[in-house]
Amino acid sequence: MANAPALTRLDGSPVRVLVVDDESNLTELLSMALRYEGWEIRTAATGNSAVRTAKEFSPDAVVLDMMLPDFDGLEVLRRMRDTDPNLPVLFLTAKDAVEDRVAGLTAGGDDYVTKPFSLEEVVARVRALIRRSVQLVEETSSVLRVGDLSLDEDSHEVIRDGAEISLTATEFELLRFMMRNPKRVLSKAQILDRVWHYDFGGQANVVELYISYLRKKIDAGRDPMIHTMRGAGYVLKPAK
Repeated sequence: MANAPALTRLDGSPVRVLVVDDESNLTELLSMALRYEGWEIRTAATGNSAVRTAKEFSPDAVVLDMMLPDFDGLEVLRRMRDTDPNLPVLFLTAKDAVEDRVAGLTAGGDDYVTKPFSLEEVVARVRALIRRSVQLVEETSSVLRVGDLSLDEDSHEVIRDGAEISLTATEFELLRFMMRNPKRVLSKAQILDRVWHYDFGGQANVVELYISYLRKKIDAGRDPMIHTMRGAGYVLKPAK
C-alpha cells in the first residue's frame, strides 16, 4: 500500500471515504488502513447515521456492511444514491452469503469483499473504485510535503526550510507515517503498529523516545511541527 501513488481530489484535498459497520474493532482497523493512504475517513455504525454522515461528508467512496442494526446495506445504498447517484460503494458481506453479494451488485453496488478479508485487499478495491469514478489527481511523485518539510520516499532525503536533515531508519519511518497523516492525531498504539509492526506492551514509551529524537532534528531552532495531544497521541502539522 505504501508504494501506491497517492490520490487526491482535483482541489488537492484528501480523498474521502465513509466506513459503515457495527463492529467497532473492524471499523477501527479499516479506518487506520485507509487513513494510511492519506485519505480522510468518517465512520458510522448504523444505517441512519451512515445516510446522515454521507450527506454531511460527501464521500468519494463508501465501504458498507450488508448487515446493520437498523436496516440493511441495500437500503443504505438506495438512500445514499438518492443524494449522489454515482457514489461508489464497496459491500462487505458474510463469507457464505452468496445471495447478499448478488443482491448488492444487482442493487447497484460496485464491488464486494467477503469476511474475513485482508486490509490490503479492501484498500486496493477502494482505490480501484475511486480511480474509476472520481475526478482525481494521481500523484506519482515520491515526495511528501507538509509545510516547509519534505520527505522523499525513494531517496530518503528529508529537508526542512532548505536544510537537509539526517534520520535513522526508524526515525524516517516514524516521520513518514506522520507526514502521510498530517493534522491527524495518531495514538501510541497506531504508531507502534505501523512503525514497529508489533505491540511493545509495557515499553510503549519507545514512541515518546523516538518522538523526542524527531523533535530535536525536525523542530530544533524552528517553529514546532510535532505536537503532543495529552491523553490522545501526537500530531504533525505545518508550523504557524
